[in-house]
Amino acid sequence: MPTPIYYHFQQHFKVPAPKAFEWCTTYTPGDHALMGEKDVSRKIENITGRTILLTDTFNIGADTQIEKQKLVQIYPEMRFWTSTHLTGPAKHSQFIYKITAEALDNSHLDFTGLLLDWENEKMSDAEAAQLSEKARKGDAGSWALLAKAMEQDLR
Repeated sequence: MPTPIYYHFQQHFKVPAPKAFEWCTTYTPGDHALMGEKDVSRKIENITGRTILLTDTFNIGADTQIEKQKLVQIYPEMRFWTSTHLTGPAKHSQFIYKITAEALDNSHLDFTGLLLDWENEKMSDAEAAQLSEKARKGDAGSWALLAKAMEQDLR
């Protein structure tokens, strides 16, 4: 049985909420480059107007690849979406995203993560807390890069 790792953070955007939501939920093959990740390819399959299957392939060595499939469900009326890992090392993990308007054409993302760690099934509470903080810092760092890219794109 995997160890559940929960974490949360907020990311501020200098962009109105409707524009931030649209930017965040428009998937492209080059999305990983915005987060500083290299050697990643993305296939995007629109299942419905609000349901998307993302297949990301990470080249991590000479002949080694990791494929992650994610099912994304978008709720535009609430500026909310989920991403559920179907395959890969974080299988069955789920991430929740919500964009909230702020004053003066600003907004923020509320991110909630449930990372299922399949490698460390018997982890202490202290180890789980360390992994939670590492995941939070990593994802928050990626979203800081995405915020910069969004603000540049939408100015």
